[in-house]
Amino acid sequence: MQNFESLKELLLQPKRIVLLPHRNPDGDAIGSTLAMSHYLSQLGHDCEIVAPNDFPKFLKWMDGAKKIVIAEYNPAKARILIEKAEIIFILDFNSISRIDELGEWIREARAPKVMIDHHQEPEEFDFMYSDVTIPATCQMVYNFIDAMNHLDKIDKTIAECIYTGIMTDTGNFRFRNTSATTHRVVAELLERGIEIDKIYNNVFDTQSPTRLKLLGLALDSLKVFPEKRAACMHLTRKQQLEYNSQKGDTEGFVNYGLGINDYVFSAIFIEDQQHNFIKISFRSKGNFDVNSFARKHFNGGGHINAAGGRSDLNMEQTIQKFADLLEEYKEELQEVRI
Repeated sequence: MQNFESLKELLLQPKRIVLLPHRNPDGDAIGSTLAMSHYLSQLGHDCEIVAPNDFPKFLKWMDGAKKIVIAEYNPAKARILIEKAEIIFILDFNSISRIDELGEWIREARAPKVMIDHHQEPEEFDFMYSDVTIPATCQMVYNFIDAMNHLDKIDKTIAECIYTGIMTDTGNFRFRNTSATTHRVVAELLERGIEIDKIYNNVFDTQSPTRLKLLGLALDSLKVFPEKRAACMHLTRKQQLEYNSQKGDTEGFVNYGLGINDYVFSAIFIEDQQHNFIKISFRSKGNFDVNSFARKHFNGGGHINAAGGRSDLNMEQTIQKFADLLEEYKEELQEVRI
């Protein structure tokens, strides 16, 4: 980690610390901020988590999740906390553009910024721990605590948060970048008494009937491209409103396209409920790089096998653009080994 010894020294005395996940935080973002907050609190620091917007209910079972300040709902409090912070931790994102208007408040803040993240092409911050080979920021939080010689401070609460982030960002440990080291970390977390069945149930087995109906609509829209080994789905704003879609309801839908035998690329296009753009999720198998695909064509990014993007075209035009691009990538997709 860049300037690690200086950061250790900075953390010797109690500080007011603000921790931030990215917009539309997922399991790794919420898990890493909560785990780091619990750890820093043990050291005597005064910690607050400020999230740009709300996050899914299936992540709110973790200890401390309901105390997170949602800037979308309480901007005045969020801004005051950021202005008064003595250290700011940026977790699971590496560009201030990922947190919208909060980014301006972060730029204006005098507090040193600590970035811990595993995405490509990071911005420069005062302290940086960036490693694109690690599958989850939560694993990096574990490494950070280890580097501080404080593994003994990882209790069951912290371990649950770290495990949640690793589990969700590795696709239940099935993605290629899930290493032997990842499993060794999980073994250490199990030693802290975590109940993996409880964690899995809290995250994945809390589906509402409306979510399952939305999944049915998405699957009904399935469009396949056999020669390109690709598939896509979509959901309109009208469909989401009709079934009272809540934040997180469409999580994981994109993975169904990869369940088709020998398919290596899947996308889902979801019309935003408030604004005129389309949110996109990409998933892939093997060495097909959806991070590069999203960056080049859909103003997005992420990881090799999991990325997101957006389109300002309408739904029909967006799907057509995707279909046209598949023609360009036909040979590359045919050559992917799984």
